[in-house]
Amino acid sequence: MPKDIAPTGSAAEVWRLLTWNEAGLIPVVAQAHDTGEVLMVAYANREALEQTLSTGTATYYSRSRRALWVKGETSGYLQRILEVRADCDGDCLLYLVDAPGPACHQLRRSCFSNRIDGDGSVHCDRDVIA
Repeated sequence: MPKDIAPTGSAAEVWRLLTWNEAGLIPVVAQAHDTGEVLMVAYANREALEQTLSTGTATYYSRSRRALWVKGETSGYLQRILEVRADCDGDCLLYLVDAPGPACHQLRRSCFSNRIDGDGSVHCDRDVIA
């Protein structure tokens, strides 16, 4: 059974409270602060989280590129961090973001644009916004 984290409010305790996977990564859910919409899921390593906390801009670790990835650095659709939260057992993070443009590489607001119906059919029901 996972062990719940017990925060004390001490500086830098995040590094001992979080549970990183065998590759040194933790999943991150990016959520729009104003609508509550889940925009995307990515991963962070320690360096990405440090950069996110210090710059206020969402930074992730790209598993395919094996490098840090500042969301929107090339498109201009940066995700500004309003809050970072950890789940109860410290194995997932939530970035509450101000995201003025698309979060998805398909230029849709959310990466979760494909609805799966009860019969197993899949429907893309979100428009391209940029």
